[in-house]
Parts: sequence; C-alpha cells; structure tokens
Amino acid sequence: ESISKLGQKPPPIHPDKDMLSRLRHVPATSILRRSFTNTSPLALSAQPSSEDAAAPKSASTLKREFRSKLSDLRETAMLGGGQARIESQHARGKLTARERIELLFDAGTFREYDAFKSHRCGEFGMEEQKYPGDGVISGVGKIDGRDCLAFSQDFTVFGGSLSATNAEKIVKVQEKALKLGLPVIGLNDSGGARIQEGVDSLAGYADVFQNNVLSSGVIPQLSLIMGPCAGGAVYSPAMTDFIFMVENTSYMFVTGPDVVKTVTDEDTTKEELGGSKTHCSVSGVAHNSFENDVSCLRATRALMSYLPLSNDPSTHNHLPSTDPADRECPALEHLVPDDPNVPYDMLSVIKQVVDHSTVFEIMPTFAPNITTCLARMDGRTVGVVGNNPAHSAGCLDIDSSAKAARFVRFCDAFNIPLVTFVDVPGFLPGVDQEHNGIIRHGSKLLFAYAEATVPKVTVITRKAYGGAYDVMSSKHLRGDSNYCWPGGEVAVMGAKGAVEIIFRGKDIEANTERYQERFANPMVAAERGFIDGIIDPEETRRVICEDLKLLRSKKLENPWRKHCNIPL
Repeated sequence: ESISKLGQKPPPIHPDKDMLSRLRHVPATSILRRSFTNTSPLALSAQPSSEDAAAPKSASTLKREFRSKLSDLRETAMLGGGQARIESQHARGKLTARERIELLFDAGTFREYDAFKSHRCGEFGMEEQKYPGDGVISGVGKIDGRDCLAFSQDFTVFGGSLSATNAEKIVKVQEKALKLGLPVIGLNDSGGARIQEGVDSLAGYADVFQNNVLSSGVIPQLSLIMGPCAGGAVYSPAMTDFIFMVENTSYMFVTGPDVVKTVTDEDTTKEELGGSKTHCSVSGVAHNSFENDVSCLRATRALMSYLPLSNDPSTHNHLPSTDPADRECPALEHLVPDDPNVPYDMLSVIKQVVDHSTVFEIMPTFAPNITTCLARMDGRTVGVVGNNPAHSAGCLDIDSSAKAARFVRFCDAFNIPLVTFVDVPGFLPGVDQEHNGIIRHGSKLLFAYAEATVPKVTVITRKAYGGAYDVMSSKHLRGDSNYCWPGGEVAVMGAKGAVEIIFRGKDIEANTERYQERFANPMVAAERGFIDGIIDPEETRRVICEDLKLLRSKKLENPWRKHCNIPL
C-alpha cells in the first residue's frame, strides 16, 4: 500500500516498471503492515517471559530461540522507524533509505554492515528508544557489476540525525573504501546532529570530514542530497567530488531561515535559501538536480559508468568501441558561424565529436558560459571543457573559471584525459568582476590546466583572444596536441579593438582589413608552433581519437612537493 503512494504530490515519483518491480522485492515491503509503538524494538526483543525464567534451557533451545529473535530483529531493522514514519516519508514524495539503496545498486547485490548497531546514549530517555541500525544503512554492492560502498541516512529513525555510533558506521564504510580503492556514495537525508548526544555527535562529524579529506583524489566520492542537510552536516558533501540534489525535497544550508531572520532580519524560505535551484544555478554548490529520488539514483548510476573505481589507471571502465574512431563529422562545417560575434551552442559541437553524441554534463545550469562534461572517445572516458558562446559570448568570468578549474582537477586526479574546445573572447570585464576577485579566480583555471599531467588535446573552433588563449589548455601549459580550425583566430584581441589602439583611430577600415589579413587566421600561431596543425572540422573526431590513443603511454610528473598552493 505504501509503494502505491509514491505517485502522490509533492513531488511525483515515476519509477519505471523495472525499478518498481525491484522495489517490490525489498524485504521490508513484505512486512510493512506491522505496526510499532515508540517503544524500542531492541528492548522488545530482549524481554524474557516468565516461562523462560522458570527452568534452565538446553543449548539447542537457546540457539533456536536466538535464531527466532534474530529473525524478528532483522524484520524490525528493515522497517527503520516503523510503518507510520515510512508512510510519512512517502507522503512527502520521498523514498525510504532502504528503497534508495535497492534502486542504486544492481538487484540483490547489496550487503549491509552493522545492521544491528544502536546508539549508546543514556540521556533524556534515549535508552528507551533504540532502533537497529541507528538511522543509517551502510554496506557494499555493485553498480553495473562494479563494486561500490554506500551509506544511506534513514529519516524515519530520529530524523536521520547523526549520533556517535551512526558516524562510526559511516566512517567504517569510508575507511574500507579507501583501503580497497572503491568509490563511496552518501545518500543524505538528515536533520543534523543528534542533540541528545552533544559533543559526541560533533566528534562524529569531524571523523567523517577527516575521511572525506583523506579520500579526496584517491577514490570518487558522491553525495546525493535527498532531504534536509543543514548545519555542520553540509561540509561533508561539500568536500566530495559530486553533489546531486532532488527538486522540492532537498535543501542545504549552514543556518536555516529562522536563524537568518533572527540575525539579519531577512525573510526567506528553505527552498530560496538552500534548495536545488539555488545551489545548482546560483551558488554552484551542487552539480545537478533531478525531479525525484528515482531519477536522481538513475543519474548516479549513469555517472558511475564514466568513473574509475580509484586513481589507479587500471580501474577505468573501458567499454568496447561501437562508434568508429575515424568517423567524419560533416555537420561541424556548418555549426560554427564565421562571424566571431554570432553565438552558437558549444555542446552541439561536442556531441558531434564524442561517442554516440552522448555526454554526462556537469553543472549544466551554473556558469553556462563554459561547458563541462564527461563523455567517451573510442570507448574510453574523457573530460570535455568548452567555452560556450551561447552564454555571455563564452567569456571567462569568476564562476566559469572556478567551475572549470574544479572539473579539470578532478579529471587530472583520476587520470581522465582532457579534451578542450576553445572559442573565447577573453575575460569578462567589469567592476564587479574585478572587485570580486577575477584575478584570483581566473588563475584557478590557469593553475589547474598547467598542473594537469593527463593527456590534453585542444581544438580552437573560432577564436582565442588575450590571456584567455593561454588559460584554455594552450601549448604553453604543456598541451600535448593543439589544433585550430581554418576559420580560427589566435590574437591578443579582436581586429576592431586592436586597430583602434595601434593606429589611434586613423584609417580604421583600411587598417582593420590589413590586421585581419595578418592575424584573423591561425597561420601565425602555426608558424610559431603554438598549434600543431590546422585541421578541417569534419576530421576533428578522428584526429582526437588518434592522439588520445597515442597519448595512453604518456609519462609526465610534476616536481616533488608536499602539496601545491593553488590560489583558493
């Protein structure tokens, strides 16, 4: 009955037939009709009857009774906080922690750890309220046949709040993942720290944070925000590689609307302050949002297919190539206008080049003037970065620089080759940009490309002006293969601005024509060796695939250091 309510608003959940079928086989669903009071399930299982105390029991009897109690306890654990709370979760348009785990992993592959672990708090009557698992489900399973560890916070148990033992379960998964070289996925749905446990709960958060830092760049870490995530709890997802949110049911903020009102007298809502739209389009905290839990989990499985299990190059998920590496792309001859001021969508160019026109876009609604996505070339994962003239003329600004720098560093950390498409008029001018630190933020992208040791292939599709030319994976930043299309321009600035400065307004038309003949093409850069070749657009895929294959044996190391000091 509970599953049938998943379609109720708000918001609707539309699981496909395959997922709904899998959901019906979750063990918990066979016992959802059982009701529980607020009395501790663990306490119930431990109560001996007067008959039991009457006479000594044989060892076989004790074992048989233990097995019976164990079976009951397992059923209790499957229900989390009980049927009423499960129904309340569904009424909000949310799946339960176990249902999410069931849909995230391949059917029947999830194996749970510490299913019976419970809190040790004896304050404020908590000793009478114990639930097996203590509000978080943790374990290991398979996604498309590849091992992965995960934890899923259970909002039906104490609002998913973090206790000392709850944190211990998460830390165990993190440490095991780091030891085995496997990804970790955290499904967040929690009211925050368990207040009854005081500093023990805060210590638990710090232990989780420490493991986030130690795992960074070693194993992929994903955070799915599928409910509330507030206060100190937000910093664990913030330090992971990718954050996904669910529309209308998830939110993240350090201080909630009530505190904001008290301190600053500003009126706001949870959605306005920290909802999915805010973090995916304004703050840049999250990488994408989805309509409901099901679509979020499906997108997570799709993302995992592009990622290696760790920073060990042997763990990459190479697929058989079913799109010819030498396929020509005639559409590219017509997608990019000759006029450098006419906009076009760089994503359409990228899709023509990659396998089967399929990409997994990262942060699509934040700083859309630069496109970042994962794709495949000849069956192998690549990270693709491209200036997008359809938004802000493709200029680099504070947000786009930070967005692309983070993506480039992720790819470099996990040995994912970088393919860069360049059409950039320069850095965005303006008082706000300067005052908010375009120099510092812009240098992040420069630093990221210069530091990267993975194969780097760059194609200038139309123009590369000024310092932005240097920043966008130029030959000067150890670019391995740099190309330009015949209509491309590599110059300090556009012809009009250059002529006005050089000739101080004299004979503008004649001098502009002279300047364009000399510099409005890639020949000067080719003569200097700053680009390796001028290629026709239709052969772009073939050339990139050939270079990426050649660069598989690339060996490049940076000088030894404790760590770099990127301009944060």
